[in-house]
Amino acid sequence: MSETDSFIDEVTEEVRRDRLFAAFRKYGWIGGVAIVAIVGGAAWSEWTKAEARAKAQAFGDAVLAAAQTADPEAALAALPGTGAQAGLGALMTAAQAAQAGHVDVALAQYRAAAASAELPASLRDLARIKALILAGSAIDPATRASELADLARAGAPYRLLAVEQQALDTLAAGDREGAIAIARGILADAGVTPGLQQRASELIVALGGDPAQQ
Repeated sequence: MSETDSFIDEVTEEVRRDRLFAAFRKYGWIGGVAIVAIVGGAAWSEWTKAEARAKAQAFGDAVLAAAQTADPEAALAALPGTGAQAGLGALMTAAQAAQAGHVDVALAQYRAAAASAELPASLRDLARIKALILAGSAIDPATRASELADLARAGAPYRLLAVEQQALDTLAAGDREGAIAIARGILADAGVTPGLQQRASELIVALGGDPAQQ
């Protein structure tokens, strides 16, 4: 390489360095802002997670304290809360009210939980099936049948409980064989729980059928 070529290369390299430094001076602040944004975002995320955990723990402590009072139904109903916490509070208040025989209060709370958009679909379905079981024949038959059909859809979390109610409604309509067939379908389901299996078997026996017969 000639001295001229070497000199040209050195000059070219210097020009590149100058341009690079100029670019850093002109746009380097963008990188600084990006770093600050990333660090600040991570800190904010951790803070919000910690805040959510603290609120959830405080709500759980309040629920436990309310359940241990002399009047847990009133204590649970008085718990402050919004969104999902309000929905959970309604579910627990409903359970206490149902246990105390306060059917109207329980139904109102179950329906409030079922209507809560903040609750997961599984908990809303739980509130719906609880309300249907508690209300029984007091609900309009067509409305009840429609609700149960939706809750008994494939993949629904409380499908078999809804099917059990369909069996009882079928029996109430005078169709003994139909009720037995539905109960046998419950027994044949891979997801049947021991308690539901026992109730379905007892229903079949009470109607004169054989649980072992398919």
